[in-house]
Amino acid sequence: MQEALDFTRSTAQGTDAGTALMNLSAILSRIEETVDTETASIRTDIRFDIKSSNARKSRYLYELNKAVSALGAAQLQEQHRDDIARLREKLATNERAILAHLNAVNEVAQLMQDAIQYAEADGTYSARQFG
Repeated sequence: MQEALDFTRSTAQGTDAGTALMNLSAILSRIEETVDTETASIRTDIRFDIKSSNARKSRYLYELNKAVSALGAAQLQEQHRDDIARLREKLATNERAILAHLNAVNEVAQLMQDAIQYAEADGTYSARQFG
């Protein structure tokens, strides 16, 4: 009777590990798709909603952390390690796109600030101009 319980327990644990591995694959795939979409959209769509994209990435990161901690590093398969390495590269590309976007936003904001200050100037010199 004890052997039957042990078999059931080990089979259930094996099923849980298999499910966790499939979940990990699905999560990695979703993250990769989201990062690809965000990177492309930042470069092409001026109305892209970065805030909602960040919220999505945060949720997926939370799911990824849960899945990896449930499995443990020892149970990660080589495929998952390759997927994680590829995701890391895509995240680096995504980071470069976000930084370029932020730099462009800062430049536009500075141009607007300068234009407003110029429009408000009464023609006299300011201390800023003599810096």
